[in-house]
Amino acid sequence: MIVQRPTLERRVLGSLDAGRIPVLLGGCGTGRTSLLLRLEEQIGRSRGQYLDLAAAATTPERCLQTITAANRLAPQPAAPPSPASSRAAFDALLALFDGTAAQSSGSVTFLIDEFLDIRTFENFPGLRNVPREMVARLAASPARFVLASRFIARTHRLLRDAPSRFEVVHIPPLEESEVRQLALRSVAERGEDAAHILAASIGALSAGRAAYATILLDGMAAIGPSADPVATMAALFAPDGRLTARCRESYELRLHRARGYGALKAILGILAETEPLTLTEISQRLRRTPGSTKDYLSWLEDVDLITARSKRYTLDDPVVRLYVRLYGRPVPPTDSEIVHEVHSYAQGRVHSRVGAPVPVERRASGIVEID
Repeated sequence: MIVQRPTLERRVLGSLDAGRIPVLLGGCGTGRTSLLLRLEEQIGRSRGQYLDLAAAATTPERCLQTITAANRLAPQPAAPPSPASSRAAFDALLALFDGTAAQSSGSVTFLIDEFLDIRTFENFPGLRNVPREMVARLAASPARFVLASRFIARTHRLLRDAPSRFEVVHIPPLEESEVRQLALRSVAERGEDAAHILAASIGALSAGRAAYATILLDGMAAIGPSADPVATMAALFAPDGRLTARCRESYELRLHRARGYGALKAILGILAETEPLTLTEISQRLRRTPGSTKDYLSWLEDVDLITARSKRYTLDDPVVRLYVRLYGRPVPPTDSEIVHEVHSYAQGRVHSRVGAPVPVERRASGIVEID
């Protein structure tokens, strides 16, 4: 389901019209890709081209060929490009954007998802500091760009000394009105009043992340009119559940992009048990020196898995924290353990947002049924 965010879309389009390059930053599941695809529709497919660099960034040569073939904003060449080196392929890729704009009678916009994956090219001869080169070339290009990344800290570091044309846009949590629109599309049979009531609970349980909200609403639609948000969330956190799979993807993707994999998993487990914690408290639980623990924490911050406020650390995504509590151990959780953890999570979020307790009922025959 493509999430519609009219206010945010207008802001990005306004930035483009002002000659800037919006850079959309948001963690896993916040709706970056949905936003880019919506913008492509609004700009028009004859003027806008979505590109997923995470999928395309393999070798520089192959990346150039696949993006050339996918680019519908310029005439296709008679033969696929065959540059003499990785360096030549990278230069040709950046020239492709300029050339497309030069061949067009109007403005063209490239919407590049996961643009930081251009770092893959740094493993090839003659290519160093590739992200900085790309940023400098895009800033001077006659084409228009919208960039997006899930790696917030790394993007801020990259853009620290970048030309002023770049404008960082942090993707905010879904507003209640946006969740209500999702609810009306997913569980339309409940009516507008029910969707309005449901929006507060779904917004709280999903932490305002579009992917989680969509999965919860899809799950409720599959169960039927009697579905309850908390019971649905518990069911979706079963070992083969969609929320389990979505959180595992986010968790593993970020960890594999960071250094010190094993120690970092240990810190995430510690914070899943208790948060917020200070550096000293984490190092004591980890049984490592404060110096080495500080390094580990900086690597986790580098991939936005944790956040530090007033020198106290927490997991950035509360739903991933719930996932770690359930699955960060050598045996899968039982049905009753899933019910207990989801109920505790819901009490902490829904009760504070909606003002009503969340009762729970355990059944021996199935995973959950929550009233």
